[in-house]
Amino acid sequence: MIRIKTCSAEQTVNVGKRLGQMLKQGDIICLIGDLGAGKTAFTGGIADALGITGYITSPTFTIINEYEGKIPLYHFDVYRIADPEELYELGFDEYIDGDGIVVIEWADLIKEVLPSEYIQVTIEKDTENGENERIITIEFKGGKNEKRLEEIKALDFGGCAYEGTCS
Repeated sequence: MIRIKTCSAEQTVNVGKRLGQMLKQGDIICLIGDLGAGKTAFTGGIADALGITGYITSPTFTIINEYEGKIPLYHFDVYRIADPEELYELGFDEYIDGDGIVVIEWADLIKEVLPSEYIQVTIEKDTENGENERIITIEFKGGKNEKRLEEIKALDFGGCAYEGTCS
């Protein structure tokens, strides 16, 4: 597990971009965080790393947005899903088993349908220290991804601190 402190929305996007640069086809990123924590901004950073241009929006009402880049990006927002089984009607399993990168906002609401291997990113507001400060925790779930954690620890997050303070 790695914890990164960001001090602005731009830094949160940058952490997403750095993670996006190391993602591979078939990777699944499960985002967890309160409303306004920065899940969509983080996804925008991933999209930027994949060469996707344009504004990334949360698919709150459409459930999924698809973007073409170096690797296809499938961006889910499952906040409005009442029963996780509904996702299969949208072809969820085809996306999960496909050749793109899948990002799922509110993934904690659909734990029972998540695969055993994924990257969990938890974004927490650190409002005690500043309105825009966040603590981002990145964890690899499932055994095969453990060595990738070392790759992430070696990344330069551009001014962000590892469990530090903003300057």
